[in-house]
Amino acid sequence: MDLPCVQWQGYVAQKWKGLDPKIQEQFICQFTTDALFKRALTLTTQEDLKYLQWIAADLSVEKDSEKAGQCRERGNTCFKTRDYTAAARHYSLGVCFALPCSEQLSLCYANRSAALYHLQHYLESLDDIDKALKNGYPSHLLHKLDERRAQCLRRLAAAQTAKAAHHSPAPEVEVCPEACVSFNSEKGRHLVAKERIAAGAVILNDRPYSCVLIPGSEEVKGKETRRDTEAGMLFGTEHRCCHRCLTETLCPVPCEGCNYSRYCSASCRKEAWEEHHRWECALGADLKVMGVMLHLALRVTLKAGLKNIRSAREHARSTPSSATSSESDPHLALHHGDSYSSVFHLLHHLKLHSPGVIFLYAVTVAALYLKLSSSGPLPAPWDLSRCSSQSPADEGGHTDCSSEMWLLGSTALRHMLQLRTNAQAIITLQDTGATNSPVLASQEVRIATAIFPTLSILNHSCCPNTSLVFSTGTTVEPSDPELSEDRSSVSKGVTVTVRAAKDIADGQEILHCYGPHSKRMAVRERQRLLVDQYYFLCQCKACSLSNQQQEEVEEEEENGPEGKGQWSGLLCGKCKGPLKRSREDGGTALTCLRPSCGLSMRPSEVNRRLQEFRANLEKAVDLMERERPEEALELLRRTQRHPGLIMAETQPLHGELEDATARAYAAMGDWKNAASHLERSAATIAHQYGQDSVELGHQLFKLAQLHFNGGARGPALSTIARVRPLLHLHCGPQSPELQELQEMEDCLRG
Repeated sequence: MDLPCVQWQGYVAQKWKGLDPKIQEQFICQFTTDALFKRALTLTTQEDLKYLQWIAADLSVEKDSEKAGQCRERGNTCFKTRDYTAAARHYSLGVCFALPCSEQLSLCYANRSAALYHLQHYLESLDDIDKALKNGYPSHLLHKLDERRAQCLRRLAAAQTAKAAHHSPAPEVEVCPEACVSFNSEKGRHLVAKERIAAGAVILNDRPYSCVLIPGSEEVKGKETRRDTEAGMLFGTEHRCCHRCLTETLCPVPCEGCNYSRYCSASCRKEAWEEHHRWECALGADLKVMGVMLHLALRVTLKAGLKNIRSAREHARSTPSSATSSESDPHLALHHGDSYSSVFHLLHHLKLHSPGVIFLYAVTVAALYLKLSSSGPLPAPWDLSRCSSQSPADEGGHTDCSSEMWLLGSTALRHMLQLRTNAQAIITLQDTGATNSPVLASQEVRIATAIFPTLSILNHSCCPNTSLVFSTGTTVEPSDPELSEDRSSVSKGVTVTVRAAKDIADGQEILHCYGPHSKRMAVRERQRLLVDQYYFLCQCKACSLSNQQQEEVEEEEENGPEGKGQWSGLLCGKCKGPLKRSREDGGTALTCLRPSCGLSMRPSEVNRRLQEFRANLEKAVDLMERERPEEALELLRRTQRHPGLIMAETQPLHGELEDATARAYAAMGDWKNAASHLERSAATIAHQYGQDSVELGHQLFKLAQLHFNGGARGPALSTIARVRPLLHLHCGPQSPELQELQEMEDCLRG
């Protein structure tokens, strides 16, 4: 969760209501983050810290040998059923819970090495064998590890001619020469095209200054996840991904001090420890309570260090706020992931946040500050012996700040306020469904929240001219199987690539979407969300219409069969005529437009039936995940034959039902029917998102797979030719989907 947990939010809200009105007024009148933090410290008590500790008690991150044993037993259960991926994940969780240098830890490593061996991850299996031996593996079982080591070495020797794992290097952080940073009082810093930028061209590669993986984020449901749920465990991205570079891994390297943080390599663990985890480790439960925004604000502050923060504050005092060009403000120069100054100068909108939000943020940071004050030595960037002893000046230029530790708290509050409008969700496309599914099923999953120094200066549009693709860190593997755990230590980190989704003319602003997209939401909903979170009324091309035009657009979006409203794309179940919202007896109804029919339905009845459709869809997906596609198909057929309401091909839910029907046919090996239904789903997506959308690209990619699996050479080649330019436009020439399409085409052409 981005905000603090609901219990803490409720507690702080009651604390605010209980304050004397004069104290509330004094708090609201603080117009700098320094003054706000000072005031919050005076209002944060030991009772607040006790309540925080009470909430965090259920979120312990301490090592637990008993839990490690339970995880190992769950892994053994999965191993016996030959679900080696689930087994490896359970053993990995046991590794994270086990005490350092314990027999339980050695057993978890040894068992994981067996699962990795069966998954043909021989180098990783060898690593785990070494780790089991280093942690005191029982001597009477050593023969098992010796046999497995020999098997791994034999397999590796037999595969010497196989293609070595290859990873494209992460792109360097850069802005293309056709774009430049500009500034004006209305838009602030923003990116514009200096000359024409062609569709598909890379405009920007940026790396986050810092990021935090989201705990308990959306689960990728599938065969493995279902089985884990039945065993009392549901794995999320926090179990699957490196907590520093976000690389997905089956064999994470655990933090030696807590059971929560884990990494893809020893080097990632070391770098995280030096940069931020040295302080976070003991506060893991508290940080879960305080939320991802606070966690990320702390990481940014810890990484920046005292020297960089002092420099940025000094520049803020000396630079006129009326700067209007890159010549008058050096911070309009090119920014990149290591530039703290560009992060510090992002707007925090202190005067625009509601009093309740400001109080929540300030008290949360103050509570963290009091916790940190007694948590041990500072990280290297905050080592006072390496910094000037001069006291830091506050935002008004006064030198009455009590300590450098105080400065850390005030800066963390500044960043937490900034992140409300500048944080960027890191979204990746992850596989869903059973691991042995004949056709790829995938969904977008939000795995982390980050702050990107350069991406943050791009302004919003509900109809953007760019596409974003995130790539997570990757590990380069050497050829020597006898190397130690440090063998996989070359991590590339997280990168966002911004491409032109259409031709961008000289002088045109480069824009991306903050979430509310014109293809997904009606005007009123988009503008409400943008005002609530980002404090501006959008005037992009999709929003800046005359009042009359806007009313017409909203009417069409809400009612028309091709709109975006909740009742769009619905047809009369009696005569298949279009339905339109109307007023009857002072209320709202959906009425068939055909005079000969005149069927009228109340919105509550329509919503009830749509909810029934959605519930049936979810049941059908669950049946397929339980390998019962025939039952799923029958349920989907009944849903689509519903007598009271019919969905037009433009209704998004219709597209989802067709997609699920295609999956059911594919699971039964009926490739022709599967392709037919997926084509209908693709038509719905094309109408909803556009013929040049990345969403259509992903759907057509699945259609190419179906035709290929069914041996339909002509349709497969035709679909590949159709989808290739879409994926190239939005995802770039090195995307895995394009590489798979090329392999399919090579095979089809012999």
